[in-house]
Amino acid sequence: MNQENIVLKTKDFNIFYGEKQAIFNMNLDICEKKVTAIIGPSGCGKSTLLRSFNRMNDFVPSFNCNGAIEFEKKNILKLDPMEVRTRIGMVFQKPNPFPKSIYNNIIWGPKIHGHKVNYDELVEDSLKKAALWDEVKDRLNESALELSGGQQQRLCIARTIAMKPEVILMDEPCSALDPKSTIKIEDLIDDLKNDYTIVIVTHNMQQAARVSDYTAFFYEGELIEFDYTDKLFTKPSNKQTEDYITGRFG
Repeated sequence: MNQENIVLKTKDFNIFYGEKQAIFNMNLDICEKKVTAIIGPSGCGKSTLLRSFNRMNDFVPSFNCNGAIEFEKKNILKLDPMEVRTRIGMVFQKPNPFPKSIYNNIIWGPKIHGHKVNYDELVEDSLKKAALWDEVKDRLNESALELSGGQQQRLCIARTIAMKPEVILMDEPCSALDPKSTIKIEDLIDDLKNDYTIVIVTHNMQQAARVSDYTAFFYEGELIEFDYTDKLFTKPSNKQTEDYITGRFG
């Protein structure tokens, strides 16, 4: 595991909301062009940590943290948040396309950041990478809100890709989708890891086992176990992990 190239790393990282501590002394390595799944019961800090990776927690008034999150050996807590969010994109639990055309959803981010690119090529490339081009290439000027839920989520992934990030964060990306759409997103994740580092939070342990290379098990704000996915799901070294993945937990 240590031979992999680490692109994102937490070092003795703690998160507080007011007086309440949500993440305790977190040390976690995220490997380049791999999928890392974060699992654990509700309220254990999975999404809280994920949102720290691209400074989304900065929007919460009571949020405070200490320690470090290193991205390519720089502490992102000391970088410009806009730069961080450009390089570390995020896909949310519920599809959230803008009430604009499919085309304008894709170019919106690059346009406001002043990227000088061929927008037609960017739209086609992003939609192809999100496995959506063939379904929408004749509908680019239609409202994104007319797409199905699964298509909307793939559009949100395409919109993230358009910013050319190095890391894509996914917070329960399939929880609002039907099984058919979920399979498409999972297949897409498998394709995307050829070009991007992916961190996915999921309640679905079968999904974590299917899509990820590494899995981290959280409980009450602490990292209990982190290992290759195959090993963690078949021979966990921690009793709490074993109880959780076998359904005897809580």
